[in-house]
Order: sequence, then C-alpha cells, then structure tokens
Amino acid sequence: MTVDVEQLQTIRSLALAQLASLHNDPLPSYAVDGEVVAWSAFVQRLERTIEWCGDQLAARRPFEIRSQGTT
Repeated sequence: MTVDVEQLQTIRSLALAQLASLHNDPLPSYAVDGEVVAWSAFVQRLERTIEWCGDQLAARRPFEIRSQGTT
C-alpha cells in the first residue's frame, strides 16, 4: 500500500469520526463578536472530504479491462 493511500484512508477515517461525533452530540450554530460558527457548514465540509477521499481511493484501486476482438 502506498503512503498516499494510507494518508487518504487516515483522512477519511478522521473525518468519519468527527462526523459521527457531531451527529451523536449536535452543536448549535452561534456568533461571537461577529464571528459565526456554523456547524452545518462544517458537517457539509466533512461530508465533501469523505466523498473526495472515497473518490481518490477508488481511482487508485487496481482494475482490469477485458476486450474481445471480432472478425
């Protein structure tokens, strides 16, 4: 397994763990001194990260192309 694949798997695992934590203990969005903390946006970023890692891992899997010639 290459280092890239291991890193992608680690990133995906960490993002999944954070997402699970947020779903188990949801937090409200809030604003302090003009700075907004929107947990829903953070959840969306985590979901996009998980999807991106899945796509990258799928692209690195070995594959086989079968073809057949005709006459």
